[in-house]
Amino acid sequence: MLDVVVRGLWGVRQQSPYQLAERWLVLLRALAAIDGEACGHWYEAAEDDASPPAVALTVPAVAEYIDRQNPDTDADHIGRVASLSAATAPGRPQVETWINAGGSAKRVSDSCLVTFRSPELDESVDLVRRSGEVLSTIGASWDADWGDAYNDEEHEAVADAFGLRAGAPRGGRSVYLSPGRGALAPEGLPGSYTRTATGGLLIDLTRGGTAQPSVGSIIETNRQLLAAGALEPLPVPFDRDRF
Repeated sequence: MLDVVVRGLWGVRQQSPYQLAERWLVLLRALAAIDGEACGHWYEAAEDDASPPAVALTVPAVAEYIDRQNPDTDADHIGRVASLSAATAPGRPQVETWINAGGSAKRVSDSCLVTFRSPELDESVDLVRRSGEVLSTIGASWDADWGDAYNDEEHEAVADAFGLRAGAPRGGRSVYLSPGRGALAPEGLPGSYTRTATGGLLIDLTRGGTAQPSVGSIIETNRQLLAAGALEPLPVPFDRDRF
């Protein structure tokens, strides 16, 4: 059984469907570069449609899809929600991606998620071993404030250990920190440190998929990042998109 989530979150940042599509496409193309078989072709997410239509990987096509999924007149305020499902491939997990972003509301974080799920496969699959790379791509493409990669056990353990509310900054088997947060991260955490092209910091406890961090080490990493101020929440209501 496989269920791993990789996500990036940020504060208030108004963006049009076209601007959202530009960022989403950067991520989709990067995912295809990581695993073209699992992430090369994308379809509209429709639970009741056995043959959902494909989405052309162009900015106008993705922007039109985002706009069509959000017909309400208050979308500019509450943000726009959309999801895509990748074509299934033998030996690969089902890959889906969601966005909830672009509005002017100042109390709920914007986000982008990528999920890897399978009833037969486990976390040894290549895409999951490269989840740190996926997180780095999410962080850079969406200019995220922070992000993490985790399974249910890891996520619940961190939330319980620190009493975190939903959407509060935290780390999983890897953590992405925006430049302001990354500047506060202590040295010597049990993972690899990688700077993104946009100045963010990825701390990957899996060391590129070569290690399996324990829940205890993930909690201790969060403890040190919290103590250093690198996981301080943005003030609510949000007055900016990043720390």
